[in-house]
Amino acid sequence: MTLTTKEIQLKLTNITSEKDPFLQECKEDSRKGVQQLVEKWFKNYEVEKLKQQQFYHMLRYENDVRAKGYQLIAGIDEVGRGPLAGPVVAAAVILKEECYIPGLTDSKKLTASLREHFFELVKENAVAIGIGIISPKVIDEVNIYEATKLAMLKAIDELNVQPDYLLLDAMNLNININQQSIIKGDSKSVSIAASSVIAKVTRDRMMINLAKDYPEYGYEKHMGYGTKLHLEALAKHGVTEHHRKSFAPVKELLKE
Repeated sequence: MTLTTKEIQLKLTNITSEKDPFLQECKEDSRKGVQQLVEKWFKNYEVEKLKQQQFYHMLRYENDVRAKGYQLIAGIDEVGRGPLAGPVVAAAVILKEECYIPGLTDSKKLTASLREHFFELVKENAVAIGIGIISPKVIDEVNIYEATKLAMLKAIDELNVQPDYLLLDAMNLNININQQSIIKGDSKSVSIAASSVIAKVTRDRMMINLAKDYPEYGYEKHMGYGTKLHLEALAKHGVTEHHRKSFAPVKELLKE
């Protein structure tokens, strides 16, 4: 082979099959650098293959529902049940039937940069996206469980097409649409995983913006959760309108 190692590296980036003749040719190249490139290609290939298998495995709920004749399947999930500050945010996502987003999973299992990456991919692959946001004031009025349901109903209402089936992460909604509740659904269903990413990125961006007005609370670091930093800031600077006054640590401070 007359190609340089750098030229081979470039060419290998476009190879997608382990049976590709060029890859076979590289395997027979005695140069150490070329052998390292071949080894790296196979490692990446295995990683991508696993992502592909995981993706199709996570489509099983959607495929089962489609087999029953449903077309517009919305995955629904929420983030922000536990924080002491900020809203609870739900997302409803209807993905295109032919979508392919390998690596997409529960937003909690992804880094912040990967969540941003999948946020854009979900937007590109979605038929419709709806977002429901419920404020701390309403959370205090109705409780977090009811507020979560309100956020989900609002997200469904925000969709620009009406879904005919819902896949929910461990919830049931009082709505006249056929639905299925899946325990740990955000890591088992592509549609729910997509909604978890949309909800998480949306809420994180809101908290990062809130941090600009309230820098002393460090919202951009903990997103409103009850970390040591947040509790110390609460004790020092007091409770704001963005705090959930019915949540224990905040409630205790208000009694003092």
